Amino acid sequence: MKNYGFTTTILHNDRQKGIEHGSLHKPIHTSVTFGYADARQLASVFQGKEPGFRYGRQGNPTVAALEDKVSKMEQGLGTICFATGMGAIGAVFQALLRAGDHVVSSSFLFGNTNSLWQTVAGQGVGVDFVDATDVANVAAALKPETRMVFVETIANPRTQIADLKRIGQLCAERGILYIVDNTMTSPYLFRPKEVGAGLVVNALTKSIGGHGNALGGALTDTGAYDWTKFPNIFENYKKNAPAQWGLVQIRAKALRDFGASLGPEAAHHIAVGAETLALRMDRTSANARALAEMLEADERVAAVYYPGLKSHPQHGLAAELFKDFGSLLSFELKDGIDCFDYLNKLKLAIPTSNLGDTRTLVIPVSHTIFYEMGPERRASMGIADSLIRVSVGIEDTADLIADFRNALD
Repeated sequence: MKNYGFTTTILHNDRQKGIEHGSLHKPIHTSVTFGYADARQLASVFQGKEPGFRYGRQGNPTVAALEDKVSKMEQGLGTICFATGMGAIGAVFQALLRAGDHVVSSSFLFGNTNSLWQTVAGQGVGVDFVDATDVANVAAALKPETRMVFVETIANPRTQIADLKRIGQLCAERGILYIVDNTMTSPYLFRPKEVGAGLVVNALTKSIGGHGNALGGALTDTGAYDWTKFPNIFENYKKNAPAQWGLVQIRAKALRDFGASLGPEAAHHIAVGAETLALRMDRTSANARALAEMLEADERVAAVYYPGLKSHPQHGLAAELFKDFGSLLSFELKDGIDCFDYLNKLKLAIPTSNLGDTRTLVIPVSHTIFYEMGPERRASMGIADSLIRVSVGIEDTADLIADFRNALD
């Protein structure tokens, strides 16, 4: 395909391979199994000697079309889709880690990812949490048995920015797999491949799908990591080209064996939503910046956390790395203002838990999605009791600002 721009590529990607009956979208294939007229071909597909579909848990034409679309977004070698973003993150650990291995993770994490790391640590894998805004903290935590470094681009909910480029350089020097969760930026605002990430996580539920109507997750192999350096590849998967070792093992040991498969209906919703990703990210980023500036200027607001503000500790780093600053912000109200009372006075913003929707969504963080981890861990992450997370939508800017200001008034 010609080297088109981001949106043109996503819009027309399916048609480059031909679509049944001239359809503009890849159709929804609901069959869970696929028959072959020649039994030898069936065996050949199962043995990986030729392409084809075996069983819906391992792949589906509709899902495969979405995987190809995400690979184009991230400029990767290949992608595997999962039922959820957490399914994609869990697949990394399930397929690639063994007891005795060690992982260095950013301490600024999505609550469920933090919970998953606690589970992994209880199964014999060492996990060290560090402040990844400084590469020196990551370097100090590395051990001979460190297999991977895991970070998010923009941390949820306090918006800390990992020292992405320098961590990538460190991992390359040490031969360590570098995994970047790109959900909060999306492939439109940032490509982790550019900082040396070997695997990229995207929660497709969020900005890529964009409409809050389908769950999904994806892992993309960027080609930046040399899998011959990874000690946990099973011998039977080394029959493939080394560049494919990681994806082949993840698809077999995590997708096939654990079954967190993305359904074709969800894949279709996400693929259609992805067509407007760039347009939505431009709009939500502009709205988020305007809202953050309004909140920062209000004396009733104690703090605002948004990478697009010059007051943000990593503003310069974010400006260097990202095309724009994204749709996620959070803020704290001053003492004496109850966060629940405030949220109940909003008319447009909806109290709920998703991110990356077309609508603006708000949630009191410490009382909901980060409640389970307890006050001590929340304090270590800088999450105050009054912290409100905002996933900014595509509403008219003036209406959005008026809603948040009127609630303060």
